[in-house]
Amino acid sequence: MRPVTPQLTVDAVIELEDGRIVLVDRKFYPSGWALPGGFVDPGESLASAVRREAREETGLVIRALELFWVYSMPWRDPRGDTVSLVYACSASGEPLGGDDAAAARGFPADCLPFDRMAFDHAKILRQYLRWRETGERPSVEE
Repeated sequence: MRPVTPQLTVDAVIELEDGRIVLVDRKFYPSGWALPGGFVDPGESLASAVRREAREETGLVIRALELFWVYSMPWRDPRGDTVSLVYACSASGEPLGGDDAAAARGFPADCLPFDRMAFDHAKILRQYLRWRETGERPSVEE
C-alpha cells in the first residue's frame, strides 16, 4: 500500500576530484544505477541525511556544496511517491558500494549509463550536467 503523503528523500550528485560522477548499482528493487541517496529519517536534517546516505552507500565523506533542485513528480519512484532534494556534492577517494548498493563507481560524464538508470536519475543527471556547463537550472515544468 502506498503512503498517503509523499516520502522525503535526498540524493547526491557527487563529483570526484577528477570530475567523475559517483553512481551506485542498486542491490534492491528497482534495479539499475542511481544517485546515492535515500529516505530522510525522523529528526534528521536534510544535510545530515545526504551525508549519511552517501557515506552508507559509497563509503565517501562528501561535502554538500549546494542544493541543486527539488524533484516531486508523482510516480517518479515505483515504490511510492517521493519528494527528493538533490544536492551537488564533492568528495575525494574511491567509492565502495555498501548498505543497499551492490557497487559504487565513478563514471566520466561522457560515459554515464543513462539507459540503465533507476527512477528519474537519468533526467536528473542530464539536467545537472546542463547546469554545470551553462548555469541553467531546470524549469519548474521539467
